[in-house]
Amino acid sequence: MKQLRIRTLAGLFLVAGVLSWAGARLWDSVGTLPRVPLAAPIVLAVIAVVLLATALSIRSRLRAQRERRPEAKGVDPMMAARALVFGQASALVAALVAGMYGGTGVFLLESLDIPARRDQAIYAGFSVLAGIAVIAAALFLERVCKLPEDDDTEGTAPAA
Repeated sequence: MKQLRIRTLAGLFLVAGVLSWAGARLWDSVGTLPRVPLAAPIVLAVIAVVLLATALSIRSRLRAQRERRPEAKGVDPMMAARALVFGQASALVAALVAGMYGGTGVFLLESLDIPARRDQAIYAGFSVLAGIAVIAAALFLERVCKLPEDDDTEGTAPAA
């Protein structure tokens, strides 16, 4: 499985942000701008908490196995793989969603004197922060699930 690249996530964030900003300008010129839902930062924060809890659980189980504790529960490789796939997918979607709300938030900064737009800008800002939290939790989960590098490679003679 390929590792997530911060450069890819940042690129998705920027492209989604620019397109969202341009779309918000266009949409506002022909009508009213769609609202930023209050649930957006809440849902993203819940996903970040789930990813972080999963990473901490797997990390503690792996630590208990390494220390050969008698009560240690093993980590099922399929469960770890599923958690990793969920984390990577969540990070990619969070980069897109955070970019979308970031672009909308930047557009809304022009009209902070209107209370409704100010509230929407706040919701968009919290959505961006929660999206960054999802990305950070997913990268941490990926680091926890990474297999240690194999020191000796097959086919090479041991050093004398």
